[in-house]
Amino acid sequence: MTFDFRIFTIILAFVALALAPTAEAQNQLGNTELNVPATLMAESQQVKAGQSVTLAFVMEPKPTWHGYWENPGDAGIGMSFDWTLPTGVTAGEPQFPVPDRLLISSIMNYVYKGDYAILVNLALSDAVQPGPLPISVKSEWLSCTDEICVPEQDELSITLQIVDKDTAIVLNERFNGFRDALPRPLGSDASFAVNDDQFRLSIPLPADVDVGTPYFFIKEDGIVDYAAAQKFNRDGDRLILETAARGDGLEEINGILKIGKDMGFLFKASKGEVAMTGLPLANPLADDGPTQQAGASLLFLALGGALLGGLLLNLMPCVFPILSLKAMSLAKAGGDETVVRRDALAYTAGVVLVATALGAVLLGLRSSGAAVGWAFQLQDPRIIFVLLALVTAIGLNLAGLFELPNVNFGNKLTQKDGAAGSFWTGALAAFVATPCTGPFMAAALGATIILPPIAALVIFAGLGVGLALPFLLIAFVPAIRSRLPKPGPWLDGFRKAMAIPMFLTSIGLIWLLGRQIGTDALGLSLIFLLAVALILWWFGGGQIKGLSRGMLTSGAMTAAIIGGVLALPSDAAMNSQKLANTSTATLPSEPFSETRLSELRASGEPVFAYFTADWCITCKANEAAAIQRTETADAFEAAKVTVLMGDWTRPDPEISKFLEKHGRAGVPLYLYYAPGENPVILPQLLTVATLTDLVNGPA
Repeated sequence: MTFDFRIFTIILAFVALALAPTAEAQNQLGNTELNVPATLMAESQQVKAGQSVTLAFVMEPKPTWHGYWENPGDAGIGMSFDWTLPTGVTAGEPQFPVPDRLLISSIMNYVYKGDYAILVNLALSDAVQPGPLPISVKSEWLSCTDEICVPEQDELSITLQIVDKDTAIVLNERFNGFRDALPRPLGSDASFAVNDDQFRLSIPLPADVDVGTPYFFIKEDGIVDYAAAQKFNRDGDRLILETAARGDGLEEINGILKIGKDMGFLFKASKGEVAMTGLPLANPLADDGPTQQAGASLLFLALGGALLGGLLLNLMPCVFPILSLKAMSLAKAGGDETVVRRDALAYTAGVVLVATALGAVLLGLRSSGAAVGWAFQLQDPRIIFVLLALVTAIGLNLAGLFELPNVNFGNKLTQKDGAAGSFWTGALAAFVATPCTGPFMAAALGATIILPPIAALVIFAGLGVGLALPFLLIAFVPAIRSRLPKPGPWLDGFRKAMAIPMFLTSIGLIWLLGRQIGTDALGLSLIFLLAVALILWWFGGGQIKGLSRGMLTSGAMTAAIIGGVLALPSDAAMNSQKLANTSTATLPSEPFSETRLSELRASGEPVFAYFTADWCITCKANEAAAIQRTETADAFEAAKVTVLMGDWTRPDPEISKFLEKHGRAGVPLYLYYAPGENPVILPQLLTVATLTDLVNGPA
C-alpha cells in the first residue's frame, strides 16, 4: 500500500480545525493571509421586509491552491457556515457552482481551481423593521495544493439596510455571472439502483440536449467509488450512468450532472430499477488535460492494434480466397516495378475505402439508435446471397468456364487488368474480412465504441492499411519484389488452382446461409444460384462459338440474383430458425440473457458466457478446439459451471449492447464469472487448458 502525503495533511487539517484560534483572532490577520480568501457581498445593500436577498461568498484561491465542493470526494472538507442573524431573518441552504475534478494518486477530489462564489439566500419576515440589518457568519473550509492542505476559517460580516416598499433596489450585476455557474434544476426526478457493487443512474434528459462530456457529482458520501470510471449510455430521452458502487442504504440521492465547463443539471434520484440500455456515448473523453492525454494514448494504441490486426487478417481463412485474386495480379505483373506499385496502391485504396465506409455506416447506425457491431452486414442473408453469387461467379471464371471481357457483371470488377481491378479486389477483400477477428483486433475495434467518430474512422482506416500492408511491402521493397516469378505458361494452371479456395468459400457461404434461413429456404435459394451458374456456362459456350451474349447474360443474371433475394424468408421466419439451430453439443448451453446471468450470479453459481456467430471463423475455431471438447465439458460439469451462449449470427440488440458494455465491437467474447467476483475476460484464441484452468486452477 502506498502512502499519500496529501492524505496525511488532510488528517492534520481536521485536528488543526478543532484546535484553531478564535474567529476574532483569525480575523485580525486579515484575508490576505488566507490561501483561499473569502469575501462576503450582497446582491443588493438594500432589502425590503418580507422579501429576500442573495449573499455571495466570493472565494479567490491563490495560484496552485483550490477549494472544495460540498462533497469533497475521497479527501478534503466541505465548507461550513455558522450564522449570527437578527430576529426574522433565516438563511437558506448554500448553493455551490458546478465543480471540477482533481485526481491525485487514485484519489478523486471535487474542487474549484479558480475563483468561485457560493450563494446563500436570506429570507426576511414582514416583521423586520427598517434600519440597519447586521449579518455575520463564521465559516470554515479547507485550502489545498496538489501537495499540502491548510484548514482556514474567517468570520465575515456585512450590514444591509431595510428600506420601505417604495424604494428602488439596485442589484449587483456580478451576481448574474455567479448564477450562471450554478447547476440548473433538471425539473424531473431520476432513478438509481445499486446491485452487485455496481451503481446505475437513469437521468431523464431530452435526446436533443448536447451532453458533451458528462460527469455525475453525487452529494451523498459512501454511495459510489469516486475514482472509478463513469460510463454513460444514451437511450432516447434518458442518459444512463454505470460506475462502481461503494455502499447502499439510501432511498434518495442528490447530485449534479456536469455537461460542460460551468454547465450542469441539479436533480434528485429515487431508488428503483435501472437497466444499462441504449448505446455508449460517442465521446466520453473528459475536457481536462490528463484525460485528453489518455484519450490520445488510447487512439495510438488502438491504431497500432488495428494495423497489426489487419496484417494478421491476411492469414485468416475468410480472407485468403480473396487474396488469391491479388496473387494472380502480382503473378501477371512479373515483378514490373511500375505495374506492381500501381496495383498495390490501388488495392490499398480499395481496402481502406471499404473498411472506412463500413466503419462509417456502423457509427451512423449506432448513432441512430441501432444496436449493431462489426461484421453487421453478414447478419443479413440477402447480402450473403449476393456475396455467394459473386464468389461463385469468380470461381467459375478462374476455373475457365468463361471469360469476362464482354460481361457486365459485378465480379468483372475484380478481374479487370490494371488499377481498377486491383481497387475492386481490395474492396472485396475488406468486405469479406469483417467476420474475422484475430489477435489485437478486439481492443482496437472496441476502442471505436468510446472514441470520437473521427478517431474511430482512423481506426477503421488503420485496419485497412494493415490488411493491405503485405502488398505494399512487395511493391515498395525491391528485395521482396525481385523474388516474384516471371509470367509464363504456369499462370494458366495457377489460375485454375486459385478457383479452389473460391469454391470452398462458396461452400462456407452456403452453410452460413442455411444456418440463417433454414434448409427449405436454402434449397430454393440454391435453385437461383444454379441458374446463375447455368447462365455463365451458356455465356462461356457462346464465347467459344464467337457469339456475343453480354447483354442477355447481364439481364438474366440480374434477374436470377434479384429472384434469389426475393425468395429469402421473412425476418420473423429467420429469427425462428435461429431458435431452431440447436443441436446436441459436447458442452451444453443456455441462450444468453442479462436476466438469466443476473439470476445465476445472485445464486452464487459460476458462469461461463461466450458470444459467437456462424460467420465468425475465429469463433468456430475456438469452439472446435477448446469449448466443445470433452475435457472442457467434464471440468465444467464437475464445477457446476452454467454455460450461457450468445448467438450473434442474426441481429440481436441485447447481445450487441452487452458486447459494447464490455468494450467489444463484435464477436468473439468469452467471460468467466466466479462466484462473488468480477468477470474475467478471456483471450480471443482459446485452448482447453485456458478453460479448464478456470475451475481446476493451473496445472
